[in-house]
Amino acid sequence: MKNTQLKFIKTIAAVLTLLAILAPGNILAQNSRGTITGKVVAANNEEADGVSIGLEGTTYGTITNKAGEFSFRAPAGSYSIVISYVGVSPVRVPVTVTAGRTTAVPQIAIQAKLSQLSDVNIIASRNNRFTARVSVDAAKIPLKPLENAQVYTTVTGELLREQQVFSNDDALRNAPGIQKMWDATGRAGDGGAYFTMRGFVVQTNLRNGVAGLVTAASDAVNTEKLEVIKGPSATLFGSTLTSFGGLINRVTKKPYESFGLEVGQTVGSYNLNRTSIDLNTPVTKDKNVLFRLNAAMNNTGTFQNYGKANAWTFAPTLTIKANDRLTITAEAELYYNKTSSLTPFFFFYNQPNALGAYKPSDLRFDYNQAYVNDDVTQSSRSTNYMAQANFKLSDKFTSQTLVTSTNSFSNGNGPYFYLMNDATAIDVTTPKDSTGAPIGPSPLADLPGDNNYIMRNNQATFNSRLRGIEIQENINGDFKIGNVRNRFVFGLDYLFQNSRQIYYGGPADFAPISSSTFNYGSYNKALVDAANGNFVPNDFNSFPYIYKKNTYSAYLSDVVNLTDQLLVSAGVRIDHFRTNGTFNVSGLRVEGDGGKAFNQTGFSPKFGLIYQPIKDELSLFANYQNGFNNPGIFTNSRGEATIAKLQNANQLEAGVKVALFNGKLNGTVSYYNIKVTNTLIGTTAEPGAVIPAGATPQIQDGAQRNKGFEADFIANPFTGFNVVAGFAYNESVLIEGPADSKGLRPNTAGSPYLANFYLSYRLPATAVKGLGVGFGGNYASNNKILNTYSGGTFELPEYMVFNANAFYDKAKYRVGLAVNNLLDKQYYTGYTTINPQRLRQFVLSASYKF
Repeated sequence: MKNTQLKFIKTIAAVLTLLAILAPGNILAQNSRGTITGKVVAANNEEADGVSIGLEGTTYGTITNKAGEFSFRAPAGSYSIVISYVGVSPVRVPVTVTAGRTTAVPQIAIQAKLSQLSDVNIIASRNNRFTARVSVDAAKIPLKPLENAQVYTTVTGELLREQQVFSNDDALRNAPGIQKMWDATGRAGDGGAYFTMRGFVVQTNLRNGVAGLVTAASDAVNTEKLEVIKGPSATLFGSTLTSFGGLINRVTKKPYESFGLEVGQTVGSYNLNRTSIDLNTPVTKDKNVLFRLNAAMNNTGTFQNYGKANAWTFAPTLTIKANDRLTITAEAELYYNKTSSLTPFFFFYNQPNALGAYKPSDLRFDYNQAYVNDDVTQSSRSTNYMAQANFKLSDKFTSQTLVTSTNSFSNGNGPYFYLMNDATAIDVTTPKDSTGAPIGPSPLADLPGDNNYIMRNNQATFNSRLRGIEIQENINGDFKIGNVRNRFVFGLDYLFQNSRQIYYGGPADFAPISSSTFNYGSYNKALVDAANGNFVPNDFNSFPYIYKKNTYSAYLSDVVNLTDQLLVSAGVRIDHFRTNGTFNVSGLRVEGDGGKAFNQTGFSPKFGLIYQPIKDELSLFANYQNGFNNPGIFTNSRGEATIAKLQNANQLEAGVKVALFNGKLNGTVSYYNIKVTNTLIGTTAEPGAVIPAGATPQIQDGAQRNKGFEADFIANPFTGFNVVAGFAYNESVLIEGPADSKGLRPNTAGSPYLANFYLSYRLPATAVKGLGVGFGGNYASNNKILNTYSGGTFELPEYMVFNANAFYDKAKYRVGLAVNNLLDKQYYTGYTTINPQRLRQFVLSASYKF
């Protein structure tokens, strides 16, 4: 890891050197600078948080903090501080900066209320720090939450900063109705961590509304906010990167017009050590070229005796304002990771009835045992590049052109453990002749009980990669036909995916599930290398996933104001999918249905209705949403290769959205009902049918119904006190499917009941300014990860996990202490697997703004 650290430091140093050349007025004039401090209030004497402050004619400035305070450095001289807003008279305050000294500016008052400024230049409701007023990506049209008939939750960067949450995966604990099932595997193409939402598996595959793959756990250093968009969403986002439960969109940080530099350092339990930087600077004096860099280096261990991860993130962004109509932004986001078994995955070789185990306590796990050595490692990386051009066609129409390249890569080992009963483990390890007759004893002892062994397996990847290119054009309009306002988007999208994922490996050894004498560290690099040999992939020793896919799409969506309080929306997408089939390592087409090329065209409609009894405060809404998948080619009961019909998900949803008491109470309550049809399920062959070797006859008659209730609230009951809370109930059942599971809850649906909350209190300015505390938690009910009539049900127990934090936040610096899993709770997540989760962790962080 020393080489990685050196590379990180050299890269940051190179960027800083380049910026020193490009913007010497900002970086090289430190010795001749002084400091300007002050406070901004609105007309009603509210503390003005999030207001941009600048020195007229320069690139120097900053943004006010929660108390309306600001502090920044500038070269010595006489200036005017300028605060300007559309429709509000600019405020100018003269100031003289003296080198090496601090100049305190008298309190600045803006001649407007915060409520008047919120739609212009304030980034969120200042009373309610954790809300976001407008989303562009959620509907691909700029809409307030009360104007959008679809349900979505926004997790803001401000909330993550206060909680000291440093990964996008952990950030999602603040979104109701979403539950982490798997931590990121680090394998190319896996898409990072797996979550369940509305009973369906979902991953963080989108970035700024288009493809943005991750491979390992992604650092949140470049995250402005996360948008969790609920329900089938194929009309605007397609089917390739979304699920029937919805999607997760990462919105990244963008450059702004003043100089800023913040450096942070975090240490904590399990050898946590993280360094971060956020650098922003105008490159030209006219502020038409802006640059921002976010980067982090994160090293951590685990609560178990083995396991560690070393990662670094590098995310530069350049914005060019070519003229008053054209703005171009270029971004890169680079993740590099090297991990060794941060979270074990326990699969089931035998079903619960055969194991005689129905909950984790029946298996006698050693919760603190990793069952693997630190030197069994995997390297992975994700690289995302995006260019965006925004062009103002007229006062009513704009054009947005996006080109993105997304890449994921992995190479190395992936320990997977399989739970076996004693009879199976002994049988598998017993030497046999060519007829299957035993020729010697098993090396394993028949111990008391029925589930004493795990098979330690390796599912490695060999220089695996998944690459994607997406090109998207959006034409947005905001115009009236008569007195009827229309806000619409027309889009064209092309997505190309190129996969060369190669898996290999197999059983490495067998180990007792609980032993005080067994050396679990014996599952190490030497053992894995001996099992795999000098691996070179061929058609017999590997499991390839090699394909190329193309998706061509066009979509249209319109939000129509029939009156100021009654809105209707409608949209439709046409999607044409083409694949050349799948291939083996030598480049030959894979035999069977899966290897065949096919193409398919699908349509996806959506409708919405909104009525606001109290305009901009209370909204009654209903929606119809659609999603679809291309199942591909299957063998029917007559033995014929058949192109499957589109698998469809149709959602009906209704509810209430509020933004009451001048934005102090924001929330959504809704009920949804999703039905999935055309699911492939196994069937019996018709008499006389010839089924190809290796094929299983199927029929497209499967169906699933997921319905439930969700509530999401963000409130500011009184000054300094903020609440984030959510609750979700999901009922999921296979209404048509295999006889062994028909009528049961799918094992990928997660816990039926989920709840989350976070309480934050900042002491008033009359006490200790900047001091605050937070307390929160997450609840999940029992989770049936295996659920069949014949095999039995294995259930992960319910859990309630609490987190707490305290912080001291000033204009120039911030210090915070967080405790995750405050009560040191042992708990598990997983779908079809058992995954132990992190125990109590202390995290201490500090940052300084230059």
